[in-house]
Amino acid sequence: MVDDLFFKSVKPDKSLDDFVESFWMLHNPSENDMETIGLPDGRIDLFLSKSDSQPFGIVLLGIGSQPHEQAVIAAHSLIFAISFRLLAVEYFFGESISDILNSGKYLSNDFWDFNENDFKNFDSFCQKATQKIKQLLPKEIDERKRKLFELIYESNGEKSVKELSEKSFWSSRQINRYFNQQFGLSLKSYCDIMRFRASLDHIAKGKLFPELDFTDQTHFIREIKKFSGVVPKELSRNKNDRFVLLSVLKRQ
Repeated sequence: MVDDLFFKSVKPDKSLDDFVESFWMLHNPSENDMETIGLPDGRIDLFLSKSDSQPFGIVLLGIGSQPHEQAVIAAHSLIFAISFRLLAVEYFFGESISDILNSGKYLSNDFWDFNENDFKNFDSFCQKATQKIKQLLPKEIDERKRKLFELIYESNGEKSVKELSEKSFWSSRQINRYFNQQFGLSLKSYCDIMRFRASLDHIAKGKLFPELDFTDQTHFIREIKKFSGVVPKELSRNKNDRFVLLSVLKRQ
C-alpha cells in the first residue's frame, strides 16, 4: 500500500528551471515488494537506487508513452532521482534518447560522481546534483528550443503544433524531426502525454470530466485509457494503490 511508502519532492533552484523539474526520493521500508503501474508523465528520470535484492545502480529512463505494467518497488528499496525536462537531453547528456522510449539504460556507477554514500542524506544529494548541473549549464541555449518547451509546459501540452511552431519561430517539420531523432516520438505525441499528466491532477481530486482541451467526454476517456490502460473512473479508484503517481498526487 502507498501508506508504506515515503515520498519527498524538492523543486530546483530557479536557475535550473529550463532543465530540471524536480529532485525526489522514494523509500519502501516494508518487507514487501510493491507491484505498480507506471504512468507517462513527460519527464526523463535519472535514478540512483538500491534494495536488498538489487545492488546500487544508476539508471536513465526515457520518455514513457504507455503504461508500464511490470514496475516493482522492491522491499527495503531507496530511490533518489532527478526529473529532467526535455531540454536537458541535448545540453547535459549530449546524445539522443530515442532508443530508450518506454525503457531505460544503466549508466556507470560513478556517473556525475554519484555513489552509494549519497543515500545518506537527501538534502545533500540535492545540493550535490544542483552543483553538478550548474557546472554543465550552457552559456547559450537555442532560443527556439527554449521557447518551444516553455510553451509546451506552460500550456500543459494544449497548444497545437501549428501554434507552437509559429510562436517559437521554428517550422513544424523541423520540430518533428528534432523530436523523433532526440526523443523517439512526435511533438503531438509528447503534447498528448503532457495533457494526460495534467489531467491526473484533476482525476486525483475525483474530477472525471475533461477540464483541458479534449474534444468531448468520449475523447477524454479514450486518451486517459490510452496512457493508463483504464478508464478515468477506474483510474480514480486506484485499487490497491497500483498507480503510485496518482496516489502521491492524492496525498499532496
